[in-house]
Amino acid sequence: MSPELLFVQTLNGLQFGVLLFLMAAGLTLVFGIMSFINLAHGSLYMFGAYFAAVAFNASSSLLLAVAAGFAGVFALGALIDRFGFFVLHRRDHLDQVLATFGVVLFANEVARMIWGASPVFMELPEALSSSVPLLGINYPVYRMVIIAVGLLVAVGLYLLIERTRIGMLIRAGASNRSMVAALGVNIGWLNTFIFALGAGLAGLAGAMVGPILSVQPGMGDSILITTLVVIVIGGIGSIRGAFLGALVVGVVDTVGRTVVPLALRGTLEPETANTLGPALSSLAVYLLMAVVLAIKPDGLFPVKKR
Repeated sequence: MSPELLFVQTLNGLQFGVLLFLMAAGLTLVFGIMSFINLAHGSLYMFGAYFAAVAFNASSSLLLAVAAGFAGVFALGALIDRFGFFVLHRRDHLDQVLATFGVVLFANEVARMIWGASPVFMELPEALSSSVPLLGINYPVYRMVIIAVGLLVAVGLYLLIERTRIGMLIRAGASNRSMVAALGVNIGWLNTFIFALGAGLAGLAGAMVGPILSVQPGMGDSILITTLVVIVIGGIGSIRGAFLGALVVGVVDTVGRTVVPLALRGTLEPETANTLGPALSSLAVYLLMAVVLAIKPDGLFPVKKR
């Protein structure tokens, strides 16, 4: 494999990694602070993509579309938590899994009823549909924009968690939720904000991916599985773990889908290698998770409990 191809695939892996981070950041906070298993997180990603597509087709503004994806799903997440999921906060994890899995099925059918089963597409503005020279290769501008947005969100979350009062409450809740409630903090509204923020980040990921993937019902189901792998590797409740875990998983998965088929072509038929290669590269992500759990069962950067 040429160095240029390896460099391009590494950049693609970073782009996939920052999308995974947008998904994993909110989900790991919900897990870590609320102890709530939300299998419907992928559906929020799907609705973010649909909201962005609707806004873009109405305004032709990608910036407005991305804002609609984030704000619309943030509001949707707050409504879902306050008028639905709040009853599950103190139920056991099996109830949460069954209920939120039911929401996944319901959300996919709602999407089909509203937007139909056919994919919806978003066209990139001319300014973002070109490529830029980068170390001897031409790389799509929009993929660079996705990487930049992901990094900006990571910085923003760090400042929110580490430098604001609400961030202090979030960190305290991750360490000792009962003590935060005993000190007079309205833990219900804190939970709603955390859930809505996580939902909004999932919506942002869906809005950002809309122009490069088709928007269709069920599009969030597969990425949810990879997101769960990310937060297990990084450590439940850890934003830093979600960021580093997402980048590692994104690069391993993307580069593996190119490297493994090329390596197999030396011993197998090209068609067989192209079929078996992606499956083995996906297996590498789960093997990585198994290795991390064997060495550090709480993940690479677990939240310290006090």
